[in-house]
This record gives sequence, C-alpha cells and structure tokens, in this order.
Amino acid sequence: MVDKKNITGIILAGGKSSRMGTDKGFLLLNDKPFVQYSIDALQPLVSEIIIVSDDSKYDIFGLKRVDDITKNAGPVAGICSGLEASFSEYNIILSCDVPLITSKILQKLIDAIDDTSEIIQVESKGKTMPLIALYKKQIINTFKTLLQEDERRLRVAIMNCISKNIVLEKKQEFSTMNVNTQTELKAIENANYY
Repeated sequence: MVDKKNITGIILAGGKSSRMGTDKGFLLLNDKPFVQYSIDALQPLVSEIIIVSDDSKYDIFGLKRVDDITKNAGPVAGICSGLEASFSEYNIILSCDVPLITSKILQKLIDAIDDTSEIIQVESKGKTMPLIALYKKQIINTFKTLLQEDERRLRVAIMNCISKNIVLEKKQEFSTMNVNTQTELKAIENANYY
C-alpha cells in the first residue's frame, strides 16, 4: 500500500475550452465549480494538490498553482509542468472537466501500482483515459524529450512509456464523463448523477 505522503494530485486546468466557450474549471454544477469536484476527489488520497494553469484566478482555491512550461502545447506540457512541481514519485493526473469523478475510482489507480507500470490509466466504455491516471515522476524525461521534438499527442507520449489500464465496471463509467459542451453539461444536470 502506497502512503499518501508519496502521492501528489495534479489538476490540469490549462485547456483552451474552445468547444465550451469558457474556462471549464469554473463551470458550475450544483453551484460548485468543476475544479472543486476534482479537488474533493483527490483530497483524501494525496499529500498535496497542484493546479496547472496560467490563470491566477485558480489561486482562490488556496492550492499550489504552476504555469504551463510550454505554452499551448496541450496535456503533454501540462503533465510535465505538474510533475516538475511535484515532490512525489506517484502523481494522480486529473483534468478539470470530469465533475463526477470520485475518490473511489482514483483509489483503484493507487491499488494498481506495481513495480513496472509507469502510467496506470482508467479505461471506461472501451476508451483509455490518460487524464484520469496515475503517473510515476520518472516519465517526465520521456515527455520532455517528446515536447522538444514538437510531439504534442498524449497517446504517443503514453506509447513511449510502460502503461496499463484499469477497466471500470459498467456502473462506474458515468463518473468519468468529461464535459466539453453546454449540451453535455445539461445532460449531467438533468441526469442527477451527482
């Protein structure tokens, strides 16, 4: 069992949110900002939470915030930025647009830690979810090298590491729903998932 002292939570809140038209981290569900759902799910499992965003508005959450080391380079850069600021060997990476995520799902990633896997990601509805995943700090050099080569696709970066997937049960799949559009936000509100 890995001690939470060795685990950091990293929330990626630096996306452009072009489909939503507004910063997704501050979208409200039940009067609570999306990013707060990520914080609440991580809090019981980690020793520190880092928010990766160039937007100082995130400072209101009272957590450590770091800027993206490479601007407009997507999640590969965001993950690098978070890992660079982390003191832990194990890091749970979470995007800020999965408001239904639970500590129980994230605990599955911790329970799956082994000696060889560098990345452990959730698999939901047959799709891997690299932004609901546990990353070992050691992958930072691989990711940095890819960024220097202008490779920004997260799937490619993961293929360069040793990864494994944790397949969710059908009844848990809703908690990984990510919200990219107003329609998806309405669907969550109407479904009363939370």
